[in-house]
Amino acid sequence: MDHGISGRSAAEIADSLRALVERRMLRPGDALPSVRALADSLGVNRNTVVAAYRQLTQAGLVVTYGRGGTRVADRAVVAQEGFAADTVLRDVGTGNPDPTRIPDLSRALAGVAGRPVLYGEPVIDPDLERWARAWMGDSPASDFSLTITSGAADAVERLLASALTRDDAVALEDPCFLTSIHTVRVGGYRAVAVPVDDEGMTVAGLQAAIDDGVRAVICTPRAQNPTGASVSARRAEQLRAVLAEHPYVLVIEDDHFSMLSREPFHTIIPATHLRWALVRSVSKFLGPDMCLAVTASDAETAGRLAMRLTPGTTWVSHLLQRLTLALASDPVVMAEIDRAGAHYAARNTAFAERLTALGIPAGSGDGLNLWVALPVPARAVTERLMRRGWLARSGDDFALGGTDASHRLRLTTHDLTDAEADQLADDIAAAVHAVGGRPVAATVGAIDR
Repeated sequence: MDHGISGRSAAEIADSLRALVERRMLRPGDALPSVRALADSLGVNRNTVVAAYRQLTQAGLVVTYGRGGTRVADRAVVAQEGFAADTVLRDVGTGNPDPTRIPDLSRALAGVAGRPVLYGEPVIDPDLERWARAWMGDSPASDFSLTITSGAADAVERLLASALTRDDAVALEDPCFLTSIHTVRVGGYRAVAVPVDDEGMTVAGLQAAIDDGVRAVICTPRAQNPTGASVSARRAEQLRAVLAEHPYVLVIEDDHFSMLSREPFHTIIPATHLRWALVRSVSKFLGPDMCLAVTASDAETAGRLAMRLTPGTTWVSHLLQRLTLALASDPVVMAEIDRAGAHYAARNTAFAERLTALGIPAGSGDGLNLWVALPVPARAVTERLMRRGWLARSGDDFALGGTDASHRLRLTTHDLTDAEADQLADDIAAAVHAVGGRPVAATVGAIDR
C-alpha cells in the first residue's frame, strides 16, 4: 500500500510524504512502504527511495527501525534545558548557571533608566555599541557589523531564517545543544550531524556535511554543550581550510560561554569568508533572564538579520542594553564573573576526579556541565539514580543519530556541596555496578540499595 505517495526523484518523493504527514493522512506510528515495494510502485530505483527516506529521517519526520521498517515519527517536543517540572528529585541535569554566581543587578538597575527611547531612534545604544565592538574585537574579520538580539537562540533562529528556506541542510555538532536541535527542527531545516571530539567539530565530519550540501554550519568554539569540548588552534586551522573552499556557506559561531571560559577562542571562520556570524550572549554570566546577545557579522548577513528583526521586535530594550553595559563596565562585577568561571572549572574538575577514583574515568572539559562516559547504558543508570533521589540526563537527548550517546550522562554538578557531590558520585558508581559495569574502585557504601 503506497498511501498515495508520488514522485520520481528523491526530493519529490520526500515532498509527497511530507505533505501526507502534514495533512494527517499519515499519522505518528504509521508504517511506510518498504523501499522495494515503494520503488516498484513508483517505477524508480531503490536508491532513490532510500535517499528520500534518508531526507525525512534527517528532518525528524520518520524513524527507521532496520528490519522493523520505517514509520512516521512521533513529533514529540525536543527536550529543553532547565529545571524539570513537577519533581521532588534533586535535578543534576539542568544546564543552569549557579544563581549564587550571577551578579546582583540591584545596584546597576537604579542608574539605567535615563530618558525614554522613542520609535525611529538607533536600535543599538551608542555606549553599548562601543563596548560591544571591543568585546567582539577578536571576530574573524576586523571590518564587521553589529546586531543586538534577544539572546543567542534568537540570533541563530533569525540568522537561519534570513539565509535558508525549508528543507535546507544545516550542519550541527553531534551530540548537540538542545536549543540548536529545536531551532533547526522548528524551522523545517534538515540537520546534518557533524561528530565532535576533544578538539571540537571533526574535519572529516565537516567535509562530509559540506559534500551533503549544507547551507549553514553552527559551531560552538568553546565549552560545547554537552561535551565541554573547545576547538583547538590546530583544529580551527583545519576547519578554516575546509570552509575556505565554500565562502557562501553561512557559518555561525555560538560562543555562549565567552567570559566564563577557561579556554582561548579559536575561530573556524576564514578571514575572507563571505557569510558569517559570531554570536555572544550574556546569559551564562549575567543570568538567563538577561536576554541579550551581540552578533558580529559581515555586512550582508547583518542586513539580512536586521530585516528579520523588522517584522516583529525591531530592537532589544534600551533599558536591557544599558543594564548590560553598566554591569559589564563594572570592575567589581567583572571580577565576580572571573571568579564564577574559575568556580565552574574547579567544581567540574573535582567531580570528575571523584568519578575517576571510583573507576569511572571522567574529564571535566569546559562549561557548566560534565559529559561522562559509562560502561553501561545511561538510561538504565538514570533510572537507578531516580530511586536514590537524583534526576540525571542521559546522552540520548543530545544525539542527532550520527554519534552513539547512549552510554553518556550529562551532569550539572557545580552547585553541589562536597557532601552532595560525594553522595552523587557514590550513587553513580553503585548504579553502574548494579546495571552490569564494574568500576575499578568503589567506596564502601557504593553497592546498590
